[in-house]
Amino acid sequence: MVQEKTATPAPGAPAEGPVAGSPPGRTAFATARRAFPARIAAALVGGLLLFLAFPPLGLWFLAPFGLALAVLSVYGSRPRRALLLGLLTGLAFLLPALHWVSPIGVDAWLGLVAIESLFYSAWAAGVALTVRLPLWPLWSAALWVAMEWARGMFPVGGFPWARVAFSQGQSVFTPYAALGGAPLVTFAVALCGGLIALLALRLAAAPRWDRAIALPLAGVLAVPAAAFAVPRFGDEGRTVTVGVIQGNVPGRGMDPLGDEPAVVLRNHTGMLHEMARAVREGRTPRPDLVVLPENSTDIDPYRSDVAYREIDAAVKDIGVPVLVGAVVGVGEDNRATRSLVWDPVTGPGAYYDKQQLVPFGEYTPLKDLVLALFERAAMVGKQSVPGTRDGDLRMGPVTVGAINCYEVAFDGVVRDTARTGATPLVVQTNNATYALTNLPPQQLAMSQLRAVEHNRAVVTSAITGISAYVTPDGAVAWRTGELVPASNVLSIPVRTAETIATRVGALPEWALILVSAGALAAGWRRRPRNLVHSVNQEGDQQVGDA
Repeated sequence: MVQEKTATPAPGAPAEGPVAGSPPGRTAFATARRAFPARIAAALVGGLLLFLAFPPLGLWFLAPFGLALAVLSVYGSRPRRALLLGLLTGLAFLLPALHWVSPIGVDAWLGLVAIESLFYSAWAAGVALTVRLPLWPLWSAALWVAMEWARGMFPVGGFPWARVAFSQGQSVFTPYAALGGAPLVTFAVALCGGLIALLALRLAAAPRWDRAIALPLAGVLAVPAAAFAVPRFGDEGRTVTVGVIQGNVPGRGMDPLGDEPAVVLRNHTGMLHEMARAVREGRTPRPDLVVLPENSTDIDPYRSDVAYREIDAAVKDIGVPVLVGAVVGVGEDNRATRSLVWDPVTGPGAYYDKQQLVPFGEYTPLKDLVLALFERAAMVGKQSVPGTRDGDLRMGPVTVGAINCYEVAFDGVVRDTARTGATPLVVQTNNATYALTNLPPQQLAMSQLRAVEHNRAVVTSAITGISAYVTPDGAVAWRTGELVPASNVLSIPVRTAETIATRVGALPEWALILVSAGALAAGWRRRPRNLVHSVNQEGDQQVGDA
């Protein structure tokens, strides 16, 4: 069965008209065979350009072109064939973008990529339907937002890594985050990509300057330019001095904490003592508070007197509240990943327990079945339980917003913490298993976007790096290398004004999801009923309607 329209050639394919006297079905079949390799190439190159837009390369300006090629690969195709083309885009993008998963196992990496690529396949089928509608670049962009929302929800709590917005840590599109968060940034980039695709189609159909060319070109320029009109927040004249410590770990890969207990604990308490000496000797300013990374103690301080005394002595030495990252026991069978405020006078006090847990890393979904099928799943050990409150924690002169590692990718967790009024935001993270992969720079780009989204400075303390300080404007003002001990004492601006994105929450995302649903319904009603109908629908009519 022929799956494609034939009047609109695929990107890069020569435009060919019907052969005189040939039946429409035969002509369509021949054209489809010639066009399909070009569609495959567009899908693969589009996915690769998306990958290049993400850190560590960070060529953010390639993202709209990658999306344009992804759209062009399915433009004029039937939804059934678009499923395959979208899958190829997803694979070309995610195989390198999620390569950081491979230290867990090549099977885990490939399995995750395969599952996530199915969402891109569904997106492509939706685009194949909606490009038949007027103003289709809007609908294809809204569909991309809906696809990323679905990825962030399903399965087992979702996996919102590698969203298009996270390639825009500091770009011309970043200011949109203050209006509608990550979903609006994704929409703006995808809309720009759709307009580039429309421009390419019109140039291919009639390469002359007229209104049909001018309008999409104006749109391509206007979408990023409009971001400069987003209101910006000024300095409020208040700062807090924050110490950041990156203690490093002895192990690598799946055993980052090493075999000898308390090494990681001593790495971090030792650096706390060193910071205290530097303060006493006048080599560094006295901090108002200090942040240690996730898993900065490899021993539960609630259950180990040795760990308790080590941490307490170091905190008393520095003389200010310290945010300690610890995995602590909850009952006999469970655990929690905890951000624990340790006071130099009163000891351990208020805490935040990680809410968004890592499936198969901190807990095992469908535990009995998974453990029976995969021996490696037993490495999770005790099952983590999620926290039930936001991460606002009072520390010295400010209330910080604690966010734990994986959570920085989830809009709701970060937004709910920002809504408490907490400032600055503090991300404690343990990237030791993924050191020197593309995960740490990708995670830093998320912090950059969150800073702009909520008008908050973001301080990241990573056990092996990258630790960093991101200004409320999204600039990385300080960062460490990886796999090295490092520390600094930083003057951090305290911002309290809320952005529109913080106040309206998920409303822009839900609006775009509803728009995409309406476009899908309209596209389904207008789908071609048979091959002859498809052949008789001229591709330039679609372009003109847009």
